[in-house]
This record gives sequence, C-alpha cells and structure tokens, in this order.
Amino acid sequence: MRQPRLFITGVGPVSPIGIGWDAVRTALAEKRSGIGPITLFDASGLPVRAAAEVKGFDPKKMTKARKQLKVMARDAQLGVASARFAAEHGKFTPGSVPPERVGVVFGADRICGPLEDSEPPYRACMENGRFHFERWATDGFAATFPLSFLKVLPNMIGSHISITLDARGPNNTIHHAEVSSTLAVAEAARVLRRGNADLVVTGGAGAQVSPYDWVRHCVMGRLSADADNTPRPFAPDRNGEVRGEAAVSCLLETEQSVEARGVEPLAELLGTGAAFSGRRVGGPKAALVRAIRAALDQAGIEADALGGVIAHGWATQADDPVEAAALAEVVPGIPVTAPSS
Repeated sequence: MRQPRLFITGVGPVSPIGIGWDAVRTALAEKRSGIGPITLFDASGLPVRAAAEVKGFDPKKMTKARKQLKVMARDAQLGVASARFAAEHGKFTPGSVPPERVGVVFGADRICGPLEDSEPPYRACMENGRFHFERWATDGFAATFPLSFLKVLPNMIGSHISITLDARGPNNTIHHAEVSSTLAVAEAARVLRRGNADLVVTGGAGAQVSPYDWVRHCVMGRLSADADNTPRPFAPDRNGEVRGEAAVSCLLETEQSVEARGVEPLAELLGTGAAFSGRRVGGPKAALVRAIRAALDQAGIEADALGGVIAHGWATQADDPVEAAALAEVVPGIPVTAPSS
C-alpha cells in the first residue's frame, strides 16, 4: 500500500548564525560561525568559555502573551519563536487549517531553569555551611516559586507552541537527548500517515548554555578547549564538541493539505529510521547501520541515489570512528558533512 506523501512547507530556525530563514541562509552563504565567548553567564572560572549562543534574541518580541514568559525556560522561548517563524514562512495562520487537525510533535533536550530559581530553596536547607537533605521536602519546597517546575518540564515547549498556534490536534514530546528533534519528525510523519492530523508543527529546541549544564559538560571532558573554538568532526586532531543552543521548527503536512492551502512545498519527507544499540552484539555501529537502512527502505531508494549525508559529527575521538564506520558500510562514497559541529 502506497504511503501518503508528506511535505515540508515552512521552516523556522532560531540559531547561533541567524534568526529566521533568510538570516540563516545568508550566514551559511557567507560561511559565518556561530561560536563565540559565553555571554549568558560568567564562565571566567571554567576551562571552556566559548559556546554557540543565539545572539540578539528578545523573547518579548516572540509572544503576544507576555505572562507566558514567566513560565518559559529559554528552551521554550526559542521553540515558540521558531514555530512562529515556521508558520510565517509556510503561510500558516491559526484557523487556516481546522485547529483539531493541527498537531505538535516536538523534541526537547534536558531543560535547566534559571539558576536564581534554585537559590531560595537551597538556602532554606542550609545551616552552618551544611546542606540538609532531610529539609528539602519541607523547607526547600516552601521556598520554591510555585510555577518554577513548569519551566523545566520537557513537554512545556510543545504546550506553548500549541497555545501560540491554536493547535488542538495530537500533541507529543520526544525527550531523547541529541536525537529528540529527528525522532520528533519521524513521529510527526506517523501521526500524519495514521490520519490523525493534516499538518504537524515539528522540530526541536535545546539551550545547553547554562551554569548547571556547562559545569557538567566540563567535568565530562567532552568539550573542545581549543583557543580557536572550532570543532573538527572526523579530523585526526579533533578534541571535542562545542555546545550551544538553538531551535528549529518545520511545518510537515499531507499532500492534500498542501493542495488545499495552495502553498509551495520546500521538500518531501521520504523515509525515517531509528534503532537502539542496547546490549546487542555490534554496539552503536550496528544500531546506526540498522537506522540508516531502515530510512532507505522506507524511502524506497538505494544508497547511491543520495546526494549527500549530514552526519552527527560529535568531533570526539571515541564517537566519530563509530559513525564513520557505519556510514562507510551503508552509504560508501557519498559526500558527508557535519554542519552542526
């Protein structure tokens, strides 16, 4: 049975190299880097002090309901802005498609609330320089801002997007680290192919430039501490990744919805694939191979039909050889790039 054709009709990037479709395209053409000194907090005492921040981002310009900002972490602010840009780019306005037929499937990273939200409850549990865990459920909770937990729930990004665009159809959040957004796109496709929606806002958001996250990443030793702050995925002298923040939304919709709205598709989604290594023989490489083959099989194409591969490219000594070996096995000879690194 032939699967329904699905098309991307709008894209909304909020990224370190630009905010909005036109700004990002210009930055790519000019080969700009989004990496620079951290400005979101004082990182002077840490070994790594550069990141890919979204510069010039003003959340107050991205939502009409200013009260919403009080319960939005930066991840949600970036996500809502990207959804609004995608809607504008794809000529979608709330109500132009029946709200019950518009869904949201969004990917979310680990969310850290503002450091100042954690200070009062921690101080309430301190005495004579010692933190008392037994007081957290009483004194700590009593000193916690009641709505602060709403900021760090992963599903709040999709919730705020639904409110902003009046999307009353299926709503789901994929919370799976760095593959959250790609898995969200795959699930959005399944929602459409099941006939549960005509249009789905999908993508992902993550803001990893916070004191909590940055200290954790520095301790893990996965960040590049090079003076030029340039990651080098797959290069022999690679020494780690450069973390940052961004959000990208896209409008994914059925062929019938595209025709009814009279919009021009940007791209067609042919297939997706996912796999998990677990403890199976072969480890991560075997899982990557299965995922790539699954995507090709669903798309109904052979590897030699590909024009290029956008790799993950961690730029670490441990991870890159695994990904390179999987690509060499399934898509040999196809050009590979890793722009996110």
